[in-house]
Amino acid sequence: MDIPIDSQVLEKAGALIEALGYIQRFNEKIVVVKLGGSFMDNQDEFRKVLTDIVFMHAVGMRPVVVHGGGKAITQAMADAGIQAQFVLGRRYTDERTLSIAEHVLINDINAFIVRTINELGGKAMPLHSLGSGVLFARKLFLSDGQGQKVDIGCVGEITQVNAPLLAALAQADFIPVLAPIARDAAGGKLNVNADTAAGFVAAACRAEKLVLVSDTHGIRAKKDDAQSLLRSATKAHIQQLITTGELGEGMLPKVEACFIALDGGVQKTHIIDGRFPHALLLEIYSDQGVGTQIIRD
Repeated sequence: MDIPIDSQVLEKAGALIEALGYIQRFNEKIVVVKLGGSFMDNQDEFRKVLTDIVFMHAVGMRPVVVHGGGKAITQAMADAGIQAQFVLGRRYTDERTLSIAEHVLINDINAFIVRTINELGGKAMPLHSLGSGVLFARKLFLSDGQGQKVDIGCVGEITQVNAPLLAALAQADFIPVLAPIARDAAGGKLNVNADTAAGFVAAACRAEKLVLVSDTHGIRAKKDDAQSLLRSATKAHIQQLITTGELGEGMLPKVEACFIALDGGVQKTHIIDGRFPHALLLEIYSDQGVGTQIIRD
């Protein structure tokens, strides 16, 4: 007896079956998700990404969230009448700028992520410089090309990640949410690049995946050709794009984070667009994916 069934219902069933294999494969695996970019300014888009994270957690994956907040920090500085200063192309971070960055990252962005995850049925744990320390760093100096160190203020490079704490929280069914303000050896605070921090977190946790959610579709073989999006690439291929100038400067910190993670034992890294509905789920739980995955050579 033929029973009429809506084709959309069958497609949904097919998607669930396709996801089953991935759900089983990634059960109890840590996946580091870095959130950054313009989609965070749109609460609807932001909430959809956080819903994906809660879904991942609900089906047995152990997500660890690292977030940025550059645009919101820039706006807060402008509101305070502070003009950004740059040294060798990098923003100089004085004590006042660091204080503003810390306030925005912790009281605005981190708090929103934690609150929303909890509202959606997850169990988020905020981790930042005003509470439990996870990120540790030393002061970062640039080189002027002549062997001299250049001071760029309260900016750090990661030296250590408290991976046992993250693993314990994940095992206890929490979703850790990290703001990128680190502590130095003397207890001082340093601003660190959120992409780079996510790479070190993924490596320290020996995560299964690192997923960078931003406002870019992924990596193009030709930077000016939207049709040349790479679905998968090796480190060697990406390095070639850097050498030939086909990789834009804005993508370099993300690629560096992916390399750090891969060198630390992470299996796969991904760069996806958070403005695309449920991009996170599609990238992890489907065969096709929606962004670019970078794998070891």
